[in-house]
Amino acid sequence: MDKLKLNIKDDFFGAITASIIAFPQALAFGVASGLGASAGLWGAIILSLFTGIFGGNIPIVSGPTGPSSIIIATIILSMHNDIKSAIFVLLFASILQIIISLTSIPKFIKYVPYPVISGFLTGIGLIIIILQISPLLGGKIYASTIEAIKNYPLLFSNIDVNSTLTGVITLIILFFMPKIITKFLPSQLIALILMTCLTSVLNLDVEKISSVSFNLPVFQFPNISFNLISTTFTLALTLAFISSSESLLTGIIVDSLTKNKHNPKNLVLMQGIGNIFCALTGSMNGAAATMRSVAAIKNGSSTKLTQVFSAIILILVLLKFNNFISQIPICVLAAILIKIGYDILDLKVLKVLKHAPKDDLFVLLIVLFLTVFYNLVSALGIGIVLASLLYAKRLADNTNIKSKNQDYTKDEIQTEKESHYKIRILHIDGQFFFGSISQIVSHFDELLETKFVILTYSSNSLLDMSAIFALEDIIVRLKAQKIKLYFVLENIEVYNQIKSMNDVIKYIGENAIFNNENEAIELAKKNLK
Repeated sequence: MDKLKLNIKDDFFGAITASIIAFPQALAFGVASGLGASAGLWGAIILSLFTGIFGGNIPIVSGPTGPSSIIIATIILSMHNDIKSAIFVLLFASILQIIISLTSIPKFIKYVPYPVISGFLTGIGLIIIILQISPLLGGKIYASTIEAIKNYPLLFSNIDVNSTLTGVITLIILFFMPKIITKFLPSQLIALILMTCLTSVLNLDVEKISSVSFNLPVFQFPNISFNLISTTFTLALTLAFISSSESLLTGIIVDSLTKNKHNPKNLVLMQGIGNIFCALTGSMNGAAATMRSVAAIKNGSSTKLTQVFSAIILILVLLKFNNFISQIPICVLAAILIKIGYDILDLKVLKVLKHAPKDDLFVLLIVLFLTVFYNLVSALGIGIVLASLLYAKRLADNTNIKSKNQDYTKDEIQTEKESHYKIRILHIDGQFFFGSISQIVSHFDELLETKFVILTYSSNSLLDMSAIFALEDIIVRLKAQKIKLYFVLENIEVYNQIKSMNDVIKYIGENAIFNNENEAIELAKKNLK
């Protein structure tokens, strides 16, 4: 009982810290998404409350995040500000997230190449910064980076002095607040309260948040049509994928701090179901938030009660400080978002740029450019495909045929010499797969005076379809030169794979496949005599 009381107490204090961080962020993300400050706050409340009640017993605090706010803004822009159609896309994304949780995808998201993740997150950070410069200086909020940049000349020639001064002072507080103070209160909350009070006392003419209602959000029925499903699938899938990825990455970090193990499928499932309720109430979809979860854990949180407490605290804040919230200047939220965008930038990659392969740098820059100036969906898709192709090329470049005197045993060298090179022993050094076929097959065009070729493949990787067809091509080429091929497969799984393929056996012969190179050499010597 004492331990239970202690856990509840720790979870409560952890929830206070998480709520202090979530409050300004939820407001800012709501405004940035185009759904409004209320949608951001209610998204944090609903998602935390649902995952806290029905999710796994882990202190993961959920709510709106930077990447999700940018994708939702893109969705609203694509729907031409038709909120009901946008709500359908958010609902569609939530359903796709549930489907993702029922597959093996949650286990494989961690295999997305780092250059793709780095380029995408840095791109998201830059988008947030580019879009928030205008409201920071008193201008309008734009939905796309290209539109915002095009309007920069007009913006800089019509700067609003009050908004700019308020925004710049907010940025100074955010970036230079002493750590001794931020240990107790995050700089975002200090800046939000201080600058809101200052603008009210001085009666500065700056644009403020529209009224935030405490009224419980009502269910909104979205527009549904087959055409909408087909045209918004990629946007919904992107939001589902990003929300799932963020949640899973947060889960990994929380595991390392708590020394526990979360269930990745359950985590994504609960986030998906929670996001359905967010979408149907016009609130903002979100994900498991790393910063809030880590802050809660460091302040003692150890169970899912943290999320429930966090939601209750945010409801009380909304009820008690509704009038204050409506007075928050838009330029202050813009400054907070610029700081969040800066924090999202993957600046640590700068330390390894000199040492990183050029392929990785190329992928990172392509993903970064596409994310900022073209399309989030294309950036992710092209990045993953490009990284995979370059990885395959790297493997292929490291795969070749080794012949005599290249790390060969004395017996192998002696066998070739004694047979006057009528017996040739070749090794596939690397993986035999679709990317390495051209390098491997080209070695078998001319083997003058050779009667037997012993080809040894020692990798543990099974042959893919391209490699199998290439093997058949090698056999045909050697037959045309009246050369007998003996294929040695040192890995038993690869050996069994080839032995089970009737088409390959038909070409090469039942007795031409070996698991041991010495057996192949002895048979070649015997047949040569």
